[in-house]
Amino acid sequence: MKTSIKLMLGITSIIFIMAGCKSMNKTQKGAAVGTAGGAAVGAVIGKASGNTALGAIIGATVGGVTGAVIGRQMDKQAEEIKNEVPGIKVERVGEGIVVEFSSEILFGFDKSDLTADAKAKLNDLSKVLTKYPDTDIEIQGHTDDKGTDAYNMRLSERRASSVSEYLRTLNVASSRISIKGFGESAPEYTNESDEGRAQNRRVEFLITANEKMKEEARKESGETGN
Repeated sequence: MKTSIKLMLGITSIIFIMAGCKSMNKTQKGAAVGTAGGAAVGAVIGKASGNTALGAIIGATVGGVTGAVIGRQMDKQAEEIKNEVPGIKVERVGEGIVVEFSSEILFGFDKSDLTADAKAKLNDLSKVLTKYPDTDIEIQGHTDDKGTDAYNMRLSERRASSVSEYLRTLNVASSRISIKGFGESAPEYTNESDEGRAQNRRVEFLITANEKMKEEARKESGETGN
């Protein structure tokens, strides 16, 4: 019962935070979300909103002054990614970063092998990722709704795996990387148009603080761990 109440309070708090406080920047919102968030709340929010990236980042949120310290570091890293890898979508969310590659940048239609252009952009991205080694990277594969659920799930997993394997060849540590395939289950765009389906065929990188970064941020902020 207590867990359910805590979960509902957390969700309610996040709704108010995300809906209001337009004057707050991403770092400040991240610190506030962390106060109410956590893995369970993140999972619920991600599922309810259809935004798997948002859910995962909320789940990894620390919050408080420590979260604000992490947020400032993520601000810097996100800006460097934007400068180093033009033509991709980079968004700061709470205490993390979401990097979105459309499928047409990375793969041919219905393919999971990386194109030459994809490798060039991943080469650029890896330079920033290796510069900031104290982060975890979750690679999520997504598809449109054409084809069967089972086929699209396998395709999304193969695509996420292809990206993961290539990053490892660029000296991004395996211990930092995890992959997930979502198939067609988490569209961020409409599947009613060719343009929308093309946007849903995407790979997202979720960049969050690892335990070392969190501990160093706690020391800098003067907060103590739980």
